[in-house]
Amino acid sequence: MNNLMKTVIVLLVLLIGANSTLYVVSEFERGVKLQFGKLVEADIEPGLHVKIPFVDNVRIFDARILTVDAQPASFFTVEKKRLIVDSYAKWRIANVETYYKATGGVESVAHNRLANRVNNGLRNQFGTRTLHEVVSGERDLLMKNITDELNASVLTSLGIEVVDVRVKRIDLPQEVSSQVFRRMTAERDKEARELRSTGKEKAEKIRASADRERTIELANAYRDAEELRGEGDAKAAAVYADAYQQDPEFYAFMRSLNAYKTSFANKGDIMLVEPDSDFFKYLNQQRAQ
Repeated sequence: MNNLMKTVIVLLVLLIGANSTLYVVSEFERGVKLQFGKLVEADIEPGLHVKIPFVDNVRIFDARILTVDAQPASFFTVEKKRLIVDSYAKWRIANVETYYKATGGVESVAHNRLANRVNNGLRNQFGTRTLHEVVSGERDLLMKNITDELNASVLTSLGIEVVDVRVKRIDLPQEVSSQVFRRMTAERDKEARELRSTGKEKAEKIRASADRERTIELANAYRDAEELRGEGDAKAAAVYADAYQQDPEFYAFMRSLNAYKTSFANKGDIMLVEPDSDFFKYLNQQRAQ
């Protein structure tokens, strides 16, 4: 039992000693070694390393690309138009020694200092451009210029490299947005009225053209119908004339019968005619026979 306790104690001491003397730096980390607070080794290579317990202190930092999200800030364009800009930047540690000396290895300190410089860079770039240029016209060039300017200063002062700077959102101030919205609404209403007016004008032209064509077609159809009716009446008259010439007396008799039929259609009618009138010619002939 005593031997087992001794073994456990020895192993525990060895474990504590290994934990105090050995440390690991991974591939995505950067580190510095301090002796009594003094920097003695910068940019420790990835792998397993040894340190002196209670003498050496190792600080490990994340070497991957990190994101700093700047607070929305108010900038003025060259036209003196105020904009609310929300941006972010991508960065990573480039020089571990400079980074540690400038920020104490505190990531939040690096974020705050970088965010302030990003806003200053945006303010300078926006101040030399118009609203159209910062929104769409020269946006890529603006981002590239800011990235280059930041790298020219933060690389030597903070030991970090700015990979990219992007603008997430550009807004007008609230008091200006309402005016812009009303102006846009008025412009859209005006455009809609113009389109409706143009549509009504075209509709009237199409309707007038259709009515004119309809009138012309009806006139042509009426003309053709009258010509056909005239030709038919002429042919009918010619047929009647030929038929009547074959027996004029029969034609006269038929006309008299039609006249009698028409005259005596209504029994209430009274007609005063002399007996020897031509109207009763065939009736008198019938009575004589």
